[in-house]
Amino acid sequence: MEFESLLTAAHDLAPHLSAWRRALHRWPELAFGEQRTAALVAARLHEWGIPCATEIAQTGVVAWVGPETGVTIALRADMDALPIPEENEVPYRSERPGLMHACGHDAHTAMLLGAARLLKAREAELPGRVKFIFQPAEEVIPDEGGSGAWRMIAEGVLDDVDAIVGLHVDPTLPTGRVGIRPGPLMAAADRFELTILGKAAHGAHPYQGVDAIVLAAQVITAVQTLVSRRIPASKEAVVTFGTIQGGSKENIICDRVVLTGTVRTFEAAIRDQLEAELAQVASLVRALGGDYRLRYVRGSPPVNNDGLLTGFVSRVARQVVGAEQVVEIPKSTGGEDFAWYQQKTRGTFVRLGCHDPADPQPRALHTPTFDLDEATLPLGAALLAAIAIAWLQEYGHREGRSRLRSSS
Repeated sequence: MEFESLLTAAHDLAPHLSAWRRALHRWPELAFGEQRTAALVAARLHEWGIPCATEIAQTGVVAWVGPETGVTIALRADMDALPIPEENEVPYRSERPGLMHACGHDAHTAMLLGAARLLKAREAELPGRVKFIFQPAEEVIPDEGGSGAWRMIAEGVLDDVDAIVGLHVDPTLPTGRVGIRPGPLMAAADRFELTILGKAAHGAHPYQGVDAIVLAAQVITAVQTLVSRRIPASKEAVVTFGTIQGGSKENIICDRVVLTGTVRTFEAAIRDQLEAELAQVASLVRALGGDYRLRYVRGSPPVNNDGLLTGFVSRVARQVVGAEQVVEIPKSTGGEDFAWYQQKTRGTFVRLGCHDPADPQPRALHTPTFDLDEATLPLGAALLAAIAIAWLQEYGHREGRSRLRSSS
């Protein structure tokens, strides 16, 4: 199957893709607050005659093209930004202090809009349906109610979906390169809040109190041995303390320290073990006269790419960007709530290079200077559209759907 015309059409859309991405970049919105982002998405879809539903999972948008019969493949983009102040001096710099699109979700949204427009123009040729999922709130591990993906699933967006594909920009790869990996790709992402309780006293008389700062230091040091000494070397896991808060004055023995952190794992047994052992290590403060409270919140499970779909995407990508540009990438201990979709249906998550070779250093995700090469936008739009067309042509008819089901 040849996709030259699709790639050409995507490149013709390049000025629009950049304009959409920059409009979104100027006005970043946090999880479940993406009203203006969703409005832009819905406005473009309505303009092209693509039916859509809004306010899914609060601020999500779902659209579709193609007939209701046959196979349905979903394409997903996340829309939320991060609480990071932007340091880039660019014309499309964030206009909202303290907020920016530091993870490329503005680009993901623009690329999925581009794919929707490309596929609408070819709707009559589609033997099945393409569903476009514009998802809120990927950047959260909430205490209740789930992330954006979890909530969209709860509201039924996957009920008619046979396969789903997600795409994420990757500044470690040059523009034009596509990174794939069958099987485990990203880790489960959990977080915890550990409160260490001591007893206040005058700083000149520490023996009259129980120093929560000293207790916290003991716990932090002990936790460093969990991965290095309690987890087999063949397994992968990360435990990181991100914040520590405690104390009010230099001459007061602190009675309360709050530690927060994250745990990343790939296997359910290791995940369970680290949650249990984190509590066990924290309990050592009781032998020293203190106490603790541990709040452990499980986030998304690991991203585990379906073998059949990943192999299929790899073959399509080779036709779109060239065989030499498709590479297998290593696992990452980063987390992604796309994993929730994979719990319900066949899914794969793809990386798309966005590092401009003219830029001396890649601009890392989740940093104040993150930016991307906008030449990646038409490539992403074309790739998503090509995957959908090829999948429906392969599996959209009755016999193809039977083969798809039998390989599940």
